Amino acid sequence: MRISTTSCLCPFLVCLCFIQRSYGTGHHGPAKVPGKNQTKLANGETEVHHRLKRGWIWNQFFVLEEHMGPDAQYVGKLHSNSDKGDGSVRYILSGEGAGTIFIIDEVTGDIHATKSLDRERKTHYVLHAQALDRYTEEALEPKSEFIIKVQDINDNAPKFPDGPFVASVPEMTEVGTSVFQVTATDADDPTYGNSARIVYSILQGQPYFSVDPKTGIIRTALADMDREAREHYAVVIQAKDMAGQVGGLSGSTTINITLTDVNDNPPKFPQKNYQLYVPESAQVGKPVGKIKANDEDLGINADIKYSIINSEGANMFSISTDRDTREGVISLKKPLNYERKKSYMLHIEGVNTHMDPRFSYLGSFKDTATLKITVGDVDEPPVFSMDYYIMDVYENARIGTEVGAVTARDPDGRNSPVRYFMDSAEEGIRYFNIDEDTGVIRTSQTLDREDMPWHNITVMASEVDNPSLLSHVPVTVQVLDVNDNPPEIETDEEVIVCESSRPGQVIQTITAVDKDDFANGQRFSFALPSQLPANPNFTLKDNEDSTASIVARRRRFSHLTQELYRLPVVVWDGGEPSLSGTSTLTLRVCPCQRYGKVRTCQGEAFLSSAGLSTGALIAILLCIVILLAIVVLFITLRRSKKEPLIISEEDVRENVVTYDDEGGGEEDTEAFDIIALRNPAAAEELKFRRDVRPEVGRHHGRPRGHRSPAAEPDQVDVHEFIKQRLAEADLDTSVPPYDSLQTYAYEGQGSPTGSISSLDSPGTHSEQDYNYLDDWGPEFQKLAELYGEADSDVTT
Repeated sequence: MRISTTSCLCPFLVCLCFIQRSYGTGHHGPAKVPGKNQTKLANGETEVHHRLKRGWIWNQFFVLEEHMGPDAQYVGKLHSNSDKGDGSVRYILSGEGAGTIFIIDEVTGDIHATKSLDRERKTHYVLHAQALDRYTEEALEPKSEFIIKVQDINDNAPKFPDGPFVASVPEMTEVGTSVFQVTATDADDPTYGNSARIVYSILQGQPYFSVDPKTGIIRTALADMDREAREHYAVVIQAKDMAGQVGGLSGSTTINITLTDVNDNPPKFPQKNYQLYVPESAQVGKPVGKIKANDEDLGINADIKYSIINSEGANMFSISTDRDTREGVISLKKPLNYERKKSYMLHIEGVNTHMDPRFSYLGSFKDTATLKITVGDVDEPPVFSMDYYIMDVYENARIGTEVGAVTARDPDGRNSPVRYFMDSAEEGIRYFNIDEDTGVIRTSQTLDREDMPWHNITVMASEVDNPSLLSHVPVTVQVLDVNDNPPEIETDEEVIVCESSRPGQVIQTITAVDKDDFANGQRFSFALPSQLPANPNFTLKDNEDSTASIVARRRRFSHLTQELYRLPVVVWDGGEPSLSGTSTLTLRVCPCQRYGKVRTCQGEAFLSSAGLSTGALIAILLCIVILLAIVVLFITLRRSKKEPLIISEEDVRENVVTYDDEGGGEEDTEAFDIIALRNPAAAEELKFRRDVRPEVGRHHGRPRGHRSPAAEPDQVDVHEFIKQRLAEADLDTSVPPYDSLQTYAYEGQGSPTGSISSLDSPGTHSEQDYNYLDDWGPEFQKLAELYGEADSDVTT
């Protein structure tokens, strides 16, 4: 039978309340006037209230969790000093769980728990107690608050909420190296007893690992654990409460520990000697074999670098590492020749690239092996004595001239004869041929250096016994120069001669060109043809620097007098033998710009400033010609169209003849003669068609533009004249059948002062000097020439 602590404390608390009550009533003195803490009773007595020493003071009660008995669990007893035991006091309980979990006896004040409680759900309950007079329902004691705490028992085992776990530790670590820490939780009250005091222990994983019983830290317990021997370990850790005592609850979890790799194993070749067969036809730079050293480590700890450590093998072969397979790939550096060397010995070394200094005591992390390579004999194509050939021959050499020779031999031991020929797909076969037995190359055509200075051909050689094996070699033929081209004047453009040129002035400097090379074509001499008479206009000066200057011999050239001059020039080169050529230069006389240094004609300058090139001008002229051709064709078709014989009555036409003659002013005396309007009698003699432009004669009776007052039509009746002409037109049968509109205009009376035009003035010309117009610039050049001509006419 278990006796709870609360049950033992309840009588003690009741006794304390009783003693406190007796002590309070026996030690107060009488007082006439009630004090602040005094109450005057009905019988005249005064009761003194000691607030801190009264019996209605409650602390906390305790109740055990997980109570499984058939009866309600006793919690404690409430008692008031006013309770005389006669049942006149009634106790009331309120607060958390009152009436459902906790009940109270109203007469005795005993409190019981009716349900099993769980501390992990709720640790305490807050309740309020009150004592009332059963008959009057008056409060004998004020409401008091107290706490009922749920007392813990060990009913929860430790747990690992995140397990199982995964951890790792490098191999070959020292004893005591921390691997992982586990932590278990217990839902019991850690402040009461040992229900939540946990101790860790290892159930599985010894002797490799250990665990700290208090902290749960797992450490290595065995030195030099090798991953290559065992990589994975399953360690089981137990957590037990009650400080590990008997009867405590426990929980366990598993930690999967993996040993990570370190570089503690050197590479090793499975065997020390290897052999490899390689044909001599193997291509340079291509792999010919593989070799591999084994390493028990993983990742970068197993990376191996291969190298050939002897010079015999390193000169002919190279080795590299395949990162995927960690194999050493052997490649050829130079061509193999069975006839020269039939085997090679290679010393290959494999070394780890990532060393761990902690394990240097284990020795050097490398290994060596020997590889013997046997060269296989194969039938090879002929080999030329040189990788390429450069030959030369003079241009214009006779057909069949020897240019040079190529040589090839059979590299095999049989020394088979070789046949030579040229690639038929190349252009060089037109100019050269080769002797198939000797390899001598000769010309088949006459060569011209100026046409093609270099020729590239390909010569092929094959064995007579095995024509399928071919070898190629490039041959470059340089055509050497001979002096076979005369020099020529470099420019084909016209030479501009300014009208203002003076004697001795350099018109232009000319140079020559020669198609021959530098040795024969870059030294020139110039002169005028000796068989021609001396040129009175120009002469030529040799500057002795492969240039010549055209010099004027007189002044005042005029493009109106002569615009073009021809100047033949003879030029010699400095070759052996020396050649000469004659070129004729065209010199054009132009009025050059006064202040410009560019010697161009003004017309050409205008076209140049307009931005029109020769091609653009040709295109414009072509368009104009096409348009004119279309207009002529249209007019021809209109004229060739025949009129119908019968004209319909509805086809009423009117023909207006319009003369679009603008007139030439006072100088135009041929456009229309107005004398017909002035002299009707004279007009009778002039019969002409009025639907065409009239042809009138020119009158020479008086000076042009000068009118005489006697000739004015004062006595002429113009109105009668027009009526007469209209009647003649209506009755004339020679006019066209359509209507004709004739217009007559009458200018009216002339001015008595005559014409004010200066062009028809009969006075003398001015004696003013217009030479100052030459100084006004090129804009007034034409005006100056006009006045200059006028002055010369007057002088003449």
